[in-house]
Amino acid sequence: QVQLVESGGALVQAGGSLRLSCAASLSSFSIKTMGWYRQAPGKQRELVARITGGRWTVYADSVKGRFTISRDNAKNTVDLQMNSLKPEDTAVYYCNAAPPYSNWGQGTQVTVSS
Repeated sequence: QVQLVESGGALVQAGGSLRLSCAASLSSFSIKTMGWYRQAPGKQRELVARITGGRWTVYADSVKGRFTISRDNAKNTVDLQMNSLKPEDTAVYYCNAAPPYSNWGQGTQVTVSS
């Protein structure tokens, strides 16, 4: 059974920072590539960052240099540090494996005001 619980979203002003956290309950977490996704209103869900079990990271061009993904394999958690936030970062953020399982968590809302 896959369970994903995201937290840390908030309303923040442009230029601000947030740290999102995901608690993942899934088998073989330490070797799974994990990702943070986001879905803005009226848009498809997109992968913004992923991290392999060996901590190799890849970022979408839109967040490169501003977001940092990290993981703690002892705690089965994946974090996303978001700096220099822009209004276009407004979305519901989700974590999942990459590629994703069919189960999704409830997500966490990030709203960036201009």
